[in-house]
Amino acid sequence: MDTRRPLDGIRVLELAQVVAGPFCGTLMAEFGAEVIKTEMPGKGDDLRRLGPSEDGVSYWFAVDNRNKKLMTLDLRTSKGQEIVRRLVPKVDVVLENFRPGVLEKWGLGWDALHALNPRLIMARITAFGQTGPLRQGPGYAAIGSAFGGTWYLSGHADRPPARPTPVYPDYLTGLFTAFGVMAALRHRDATGEGQWIDAALYESAFRIMEYTTTFYGRQRVVRERGGLQHAGWPGGAFETQDRRFIVFTAPAQHLFERLCVMLGEPDLPKDPRFAGASERPKHIDVVLDMAARWFAARPFDKAMAELHTHDIPHSPIMSMADIFADPHFRAREMIVDVPSEIGPLPQPAVTPKLSRTPGRITHAGPALGRHTDEVLKGVLGMSDVEIAALRADGVV
Repeated sequence: MDTRRPLDGIRVLELAQVVAGPFCGTLMAEFGAEVIKTEMPGKGDDLRRLGPSEDGVSYWFAVDNRNKKLMTLDLRTSKGQEIVRRLVPKVDVVLENFRPGVLEKWGLGWDALHALNPRLIMARITAFGQTGPLRQGPGYAAIGSAFGGTWYLSGHADRPPARPTPVYPDYLTGLFTAFGVMAALRHRDATGEGQWIDAALYESAFRIMEYTTTFYGRQRVVRERGGLQHAGWPGGAFETQDRRFIVFTAPAQHLFERLCVMLGEPDLPKDPRFAGASERPKHIDVVLDMAARWFAARPFDKAMAELHTHDIPHSPIMSMADIFADPHFRAREMIVDVPSEIGPLPQPAVTPKLSRTPGRITHAGPALGRHTDEVLKGVLGMSDVEIAALRADGVV
């Protein structure tokens, strides 16, 4: 295994907070990029105050800002803006998630930064994008999932839509943005041309809607929430005799046939009600009721063994306690202890796993301003006197 990482030598300036932008930066940092994150002096990223914490350390911030260099910088000040301008020629990527026009007001928009560094990649993350009538709208993951259509599909058919969790539109947007940055870097390395990236939370949610967009566009059918799989195949969560939950899915004919054998109804696939995609959805409740009774009559271990024997895709619904005890998670080393200022923090491992140049984690998200002096000295060559003056003025 090579000790190098694929993004060694890439430097990122992260002007972003909360989840989507910082997650994008963390993905890059895990694979070798030097990510310099800026935070407001005395306040820091809002993520530091969300979720549980220990001795002033936010678990959420620690996992989504690992491997980065953190500096304080007040971007609202002219001196803070000048520091950004001095950093931009020395970086490959700028990540930002202010509302459209904010950076332009500070003289830090795309045109200004591109003039300083024609090879720059600038990724801009917002709730609704840089254009359109809602471009100035505020938003978080909940807004992205609601406007993007995924919230509508979440939950039971006989209940109000349920909020999808965790905040996956943020994480999806961070992932899509990281992919966009990789594509833009490849283009830049081939041509020397920089470019900017427009990523929106609602569009990340909308992008994963499976066939739903085409289904409505071609047939004007609004897909509704509920337990049905694609084309009415059976599946869902079922409670066992000992009150544990198992999920199975049978989204293909051969899986449906195996399921029917397991349920004790091997001839059911020949029934005209279940033989084709047009009729099956109308009668699928019959199969779901059979499945519910089957699971309710068996303890968890017995049901799991039967699903395994019949080779039907399945899983227990895992709590975090289940995950920590699970041998597959252990074998894959998916929970790692990450060094932090309060001791090792169990966190998800780097994903995905590269065979030659895998990513790695060096430290959890550090304390506010931990690397301010290091960045100003090491990257910009500032003296202690200059840094002290900036600190006295509240710029850093």
